[in-house]
Amino acid sequence: QVQLVESGGGLVQAGDSLRLSCAPSERTFSPFYMGWFRQAPGKERELVARIRWAGGFTYLADSVKGRFTISRDNAKNTGYLQMNSLKPEDAAVYYCAAARGPYSRWSEYEARGHGTRVTVSS
Repeated sequence: QVQLVESGGGLVQAGDSLRLSCAPSERTFSPFYMGWFRQAPGKERELVARIRWAGGFTYLADSVKGRFTISRDNAKNTGYLQMNSLKPEDAAVYYCAAARGPYSRWSEYEARGHGTRVTVSS
């Protein structure tokens, strides 16, 4: 089964930026949709952003609109989550996943990553 591999997490200060990357373990795999989820301690996993791989349609949660951007590079077969103006409440483990449709629930995503941790100090 194809897995996705995230990278780019780390420890930053509030106001800083990070760019997360996500690539499939098999180079020939391209998702229909890629989603970025996050889960903070004691909270449910939530969808942060989603992009249609063929282009055109993106979704951003209200909590990150204006600060985060989702994109993909078809040539590199890699998805990105650019996170600017990070806040302490953005701290979480971030996961990428692939789905066949514009879904919002983690359970509806088939190929998944193991997550990368983002820590934001105030």
